[in-house]
Amino acid sequence: MKPVIRYYRARAPLRLSFCGGGTDVSPYPEEHGGCVLSATINHYAYASLRPRRDPRLTLASLDYDVVAKYEHARRVKFDGQLDLLKAAVRALKVRRGADLWTHSDAPPGSGLGASSTLMVALLAVLREWLKLDLSPYDLAELAYRVERVDLKLAGGRQDQYAASFGGFNFIEFGRDGTVVTPLRLRRDTLEELEYRLLLCYMGQTRQSAHIIERQTKSYRAGRSATVKALHALKLQTVEMKRALLLGHVDGFGELLHAAWLHKKQLAEGISTPQVDKMYTVARREGALGGKMTGAGGGGYFLFLTRFDRRHRVAAALEKLGGQVVPFQFEPRGVQSWPVARER
Repeated sequence: MKPVIRYYRARAPLRLSFCGGGTDVSPYPEEHGGCVLSATINHYAYASLRPRRDPRLTLASLDYDVVAKYEHARRVKFDGQLDLLKAAVRALKVRRGADLWTHSDAPPGSGLGASSTLMVALLAVLREWLKLDLSPYDLAELAYRVERVDLKLAGGRQDQYAASFGGFNFIEFGRDGTVVTPLRLRRDTLEELEYRLLLCYMGQTRQSAHIIERQTKSYRAGRSATVKALHALKLQTVEMKRALLLGHVDGFGELLHAAWLHKKQLAEGISTPQVDKMYTVARREGALGGKMTGAGGGGYFLFLTRFDRRHRVAAALEKLGGQVVPFQFEPRGVQSWPVARER
């Protein structure tokens, strides 16, 4: 019997940003050019959609147990609740009835690009349902526009591209657009990175937009420490890419340390006394380097350890209240598919 579509589903991978975060935030990339190095992991943001026969629209976050119902998609209003979902529906001019759910493996503000990744998943499930022709570039740029222009949320554009493309990428940002260059790392380099990288949840998620707003304000004011740090991060991103391509894992770890020192110069609030303490302890126990994976202030911290000290670093961090989170690299970007049932 002919299958009948019951649901549509999309899944976008969260990312680890190794270096360059901040250089993707306007106006820096338009004036100097920016670049980031990142990789996606097997933690995801999900969006599911069930078509309706009536024009009603139901939006729901499974993470926060929040639901919004409307008689028609045209009646959607932004009020601070589920605005990401509403903005995605409005951006693609949805006029048909549907039930839309979201879920994420990481909360917003955790530093893994959760909000932008969720937006990419939302747009992807709507693209699948509406049968739209949107390339990974189209999807990433639309997600950026919805967040930064329509919703006026402060931030850069690396997360949308990481989620759309997936894998290890060197992403360049400039006045004329964005270019994603996938990195073909040797298998032994990938395996060694997975073995020696340690992802730790530090707690205390934060509003990344506030930190980014302070960074942008400092840059626009010409604060020398901010400008120098952005320039240094851009150069270190290129060095880090080279280290990975050559398989220099120890060198990669040392560059992570240098990048973290520069990142802390971008704005106030990027680090905290508790994070500084945990980083000092991790270095003492055998971490070559590390950095906060997002804008700062809390969330996840990534460390590269000596091969024989990973267990000691993990134990020390958990003793201080951290939570080590297992992960593997995810080579694929956003995926979407129909869920059918037999009549």
